[in-house]
Amino acid sequence: MCKRQHALTAHPLGGTTMFNGTARHRRTGLTALALLPLAALAACGGGSGAGDTSAEEGSGKGTISVWAHQGQASETAALQNAVKNFNSSQSAVKAELKLIPEKDYTKTITATDASELPDVLEFDGPTMANFVYNGKLAPVDDHVSARTLGNATDAIKAQGEIDGKHYGLGMFDAGLGMYANKKLLDAAGVKYPTSMDDAWTAEEFGKALKALKGKDSDGKVLDLSEQYGLASEWGTFGFSPVLWSAGGALLKDGKAEGALDSPEAVTAMKTFQSWKTYVDPNTDGNAFAKGKVALSWVGHWMYPAYSEALGDDLVVLPLPDFGNGPKTGQGSWAWGIGADSKNGKAAGAFLDYLMNDTNVGAMTQANGAVPATRTALAKSELYKEGGPLELFADQLAQPCGDSGFNASCVAVTRPVTAGYPTVTAEFSTALNAIYGGADPQEALKKAARAIDRDFTDNAGYEIP
Repeated sequence: MCKRQHALTAHPLGGTTMFNGTARHRRTGLTALALLPLAALAACGGGSGAGDTSAEEGSGKGTISVWAHQGQASETAALQNAVKNFNSSQSAVKAELKLIPEKDYTKTITATDASELPDVLEFDGPTMANFVYNGKLAPVDDHVSARTLGNATDAIKAQGEIDGKHYGLGMFDAGLGMYANKKLLDAAGVKYPTSMDDAWTAEEFGKALKALKGKDSDGKVLDLSEQYGLASEWGTFGFSPVLWSAGGALLKDGKAEGALDSPEAVTAMKTFQSWKTYVDPNTDGNAFAKGKVALSWVGHWMYPAYSEALGDDLVVLPLPDFGNGPKTGQGSWAWGIGADSKNGKAAGAFLDYLMNDTNVGAMTQANGAVPATRTALAKSELYKEGGPLELFADQLAQPCGDSGFNASCVAVTRPVTAGYPTVTAEFSTALNAIYGGADPQEALKKAARAIDRDFTDNAGYEIP
């Protein structure tokens, strides 16, 4: 039978975030964390023997091929410089970099036979499980050094792990938060949280919106980054934390029914729906920076623009707590080894070099993303202890993985499954419908049925 191979196609969301950028928010980690609208592409042969795929060790010498997406210019320059310096640093291995336009990148990997893929390739985090399922990625564990694996943050390792094996490592990660205009909050008499420990409850957040509305000329006080499109990867990345914080989930034990359409999830989505009256459509992406709204629900990638616009009036808050602790999404672009590589040792040496502090620091300086290695994170002026974006680092330091999370963790990985394109397409469609006035229970139930039907049709997307 022909299995369905799904492909994620880049969404114009911004930089390094899970969306691949429309307003070109600095590419921070979502990209992967860039977020994309997902399309299903029918293909045969997926999943056969994928779980047994491993790259050959090889000699550790010679030329290796490297593919990467060509996104914003500063990221591209940082990567090109890293490749150049790697080649200059030693004589055993030469890396040849091929850049593919971001809008074409994921579908290019999807359409390319495993035997034609490079030794090293970049991929958007949520696409990883599908590429593993289709036999296109090999575990990196036996090829990169123990130091490289040990230095990766727990959150980025959670994104890249399947059944105890790591198929991807990222240079940067992503996260969500609530940016607030302190001047407008103070004018409305709104007290705001100073850490995750005192995050607004959903009820307190609703009261804050009401109080802010009373001091606002048009009553629109909240930005939900609608301009990215709720029926896209932004809808999933940006607002599945509402489900997780309420005790719901996109999937539980491989099923959507009972998780996505649980009473907790339905109640949370009803609350989300009630916020629409306070939301500015933000068609130009500048509502918060211009002072039109007091609150902006978005990711770390907007910090440069917001900081420049608001200065000392900018404060960074956690998302509301719906009862199971505040939550954030995480994950972004990552690097892996092609399953048919004949020189895994050389590929691993290149990845070791790519993940050093110099290269991770340069890349995250270029895109504003959260460093995904422990040592680079500790040195980051933005994300280190006491830095203006310390909250994002604190959230990622409490990873949940993609299942079984509770109130004691914060950063949730999107479901690591080859069926993720169906999950995100159905959830974001339901979210958009709910936001537009549809009954939350019916919309979530419909989405859950569609997801489970697709999983059943594809034997649960189990990797052999």
